[in-house]
Amino acid sequence: MIVTFYLLPKPYAVKFSAWFIRLLVFIPVQVKGTPDPEAQMYLVNHQSDIDIGVMETITTKDLAWVAKKELFDIPFFGLVVRLPKDIALERESKTALVKLIKECKDRIDHGRVITIFPEGTRTETGKMKPFKAGAKMVADKFSLKVQPVVLIATAHHFSNKRKIFRSGTITAIYLDSFVADKSNPEWLSETHDKMQRAYDDALSNLPQYS
Repeated sequence: MIVTFYLLPKPYAVKFSAWFIRLLVFIPVQVKGTPDPEAQMYLVNHQSDIDIGVMETITTKDLAWVAKKELFDIPFFGLVVRLPKDIALERESKTALVKLIKECKDRIDHGRVITIFPEGTRTETGKMKPFKAGAKMVADKFSLKVQPVVLIATAHHFSNKRKIFRSGTITAIYLDSFVADKSNPEWLSETHDKMQRAYDDALSNLPQYS
């Protein structure tokens, strides 16, 4: 991505590298549901490093990823998130939320889709952790159109922690989109429950994961 960033128009350097990774590890993706062309935020469950590559290749949208600030400071790799102007999230910082909202507004104004792993970290158990409030605050602030995306058992195929690699088809499910409504304080937890149900239902119909 770094090599091709100034050679290809945005966001194709990112898409090209994501496709390269997917082809390299022989992971096709079956997409279910319908992507909303008007979506302004994607909420995605997170199990594996391959999740970013999957999302980048199943949409033509220019994604603006929200990622922990530490990733931006890693030598060389930090360019992968800094060049496309992804959004650094400073944890345990009083000014972090103000900065997050400002940067999200800038990316939305440039036609990008804010993309967040609302669990805040990876979990390989299949049980999603509670969603952190940052996604809701941003979506409520700008009344964003939010679309949840559920990735099924990606850690079964690729896990750095457990040193696992298995080729095979990954399922990605677009759930129905909605406009964030700050008058409903429970919409984030309700979305968590919908995503978990969609995950469990899909898993029950995929015997290769049993």
